[in-house]
This record gives sequence, structure tokens and C-alpha cells, in this order.
Amino acid sequence: MTLPASVGGDDRLRLFLGLRPPEGALDTIEEWQRTHLERMRVVPREYLHLTLAFLGHRPAHELPGIVDALRAAVAGVEGGLRLTPAGYRETRSVAMLVYDDEGGRAGLLAADVQERLERLDVYRREGRAWLPHLTVGRFRQRPGLRPEPPNMGTYVLIPSDASAYLSRLRPGGAQYEILETVALGGL
Repeated sequence: MTLPASVGGDDRLRLFLGLRPPEGALDTIEEWQRTHLERMRVVPREYLHLTLAFLGHRPAHELPGIVDALRAAVAGVEGGLRLTPAGYRETRSVAMLVYDDEGGRAGLLAADVQERLERLDVYRREGRAWLPHLTVGRFRQRPGLRPEPPNMGTYVLIPSDASAYLSRLRPGGAQYEILETVALGGL
């Protein structure tokens, strides 16, 4: 793993761990965004992910242990994760696609990752249950949309890897950089 050249061991990194959707799912989601989310700032294709754990600002020297925890958790994922679009939801400032988690396997992975991060003392779980979702848009005023989720046909979202992301806050919105990618099932 290589850190961006401008980052030193004592610098604080805004980090999160997430599942990356496969390319075919991204094609469908991107087309759905163009059709349904014209009244908001859509999340670019390269930033779409399902967050497993948001760590916030952490010292850069903790990153190897964080990635090791992610690697250990995803190594136990056998047979992949199957996520099917279940609905659209708006919060105070974001639009999201919520997914059904077949067999609860993605939820088990999220819980495993979060537990490992807690043991490292780099993360504290939220009070609410983990929700498999993709943030697809951002807005200042809730648009009150009610679109159907994208029709994936027989194609469900089956992520094949998880990543550690660096998030940089910018005036135009957060920008993400993948620092390390780990294959599910240790492949």
C-alpha cells in the first residue's frame, strides 16, 4: 500500500472501508442516476460504494492495521455477497439506494469488519444497525423524489472486493481515493 506523496505517518487521514460495485451494476446505476436524479448533485461512478465502516480522521500510521483488519474479514467471505435494489430513500442531505442483503452475508461482513476495527481501538460502532446502501446523490434541499430503484433484471449487485478509501473534503464535495483493495474470499 502506498500513501499519497503528501501524507506522512503522523498526518490524519479521513478513512472509510467499503464494497465496490462491479462494473455492470455501475453501468445500470449511472443510467438510473441520469434519468431520475436531475435535481441534485449525483455521486460520480468512481465514488459509488457501500460503506462497511466510516472511521473518520485517523493517524496515517494506523492504516496498515486497518487494512489488515479488512483483509482478515473479507478472507472469510465464501460464495460472494448478493445485494438486490430494494428502494430509494432520502435523508437530510443525501439520496440513496437501499439493498436487500441475501442471507444477511454483507451485514455479517460489516459486523466482522467493525468488530475487528473496535479491537484495534480505531472505530466505534454506531447505535443503529448497518444498512446496505449506495449514496447516489447529494442535495441542499430534499427534493422529495420517489423513483423506483433501478431494474437490474437478473443482475444483482455482487461485489468482488472491498477497499480502504481516503476521503478529502473539497468545496465541490468529498473526493475519494482508493488506498488498498482486497478481494472477497481472499482470492
